[in-house]
Amino acid sequence: MSSISTGSFLSREWLAAQLARGRCAVPGAELPQFVHPPEKKPIPAAVLVPVVNRSGGPTLMFTQRTSHLHDHAGQISFPGGRVEAADSDREATALREAEEETGLERARIEILGRLPEYDIMTGFRVTPVVGWVEPPFELRPDPFEVEKVFEVPLEFFLDPGNHEEHSREVNGMVRHYYAMPYREHYIWGATAGMVRMLYQLLVDAV
Repeated sequence: MSSISTGSFLSREWLAAQLARGRCAVPGAELPQFVHPPEKKPIPAAVLVPVVNRSGGPTLMFTQRTSHLHDHAGQISFPGGRVEAADSDREATALREAEEETGLERARIEILGRLPEYDIMTGFRVTPVVGWVEPPFELRPDPFEVEKVFEVPLEFFLDPGNHEEHSREVNGMVRHYYAMPYREHYIWGATAGMVRMLYQLLVDAV
């Protein structure tokens, strides 16, 4: 499948419309995704998938976690975390976590919709919430959790040639996953899987 260009079609309104359709392309053709067994009660969580409206084209914002954290130390992720009792919905969780981790103010974010839930082997069921971010904004990353915040052009992810397919054995089971290396950043696992879902949604619409 060839790459697609963001320049001629992507806008806040168009992206929101695609998310409202609630479907991803290429059914049955994706890598097998981990799903919690029926007897397992997953921990609900949410992440913000921030689409930043840059003049040169939209970008996705990521965080790199600090190396001392218990879960996913040093990995690339979207800002997010487990649902708390005070959160009214998954969108509230994503906005709260993004503000706590990066300092990105909620007033700069417009929620556009959700991607399908994503199960990860550490016990979480993650709801990816897509938000449109309008510059200018100031970031104040939490030094305990976040090593750095960076952006990658969305157009990079819309080229399937940048989607690597990998597998490895974990606890006697073969795990399949995507990796999308960009410069010095190695984006893989659940984060790359969520980016792949966004890619499917966009490529299915053009």
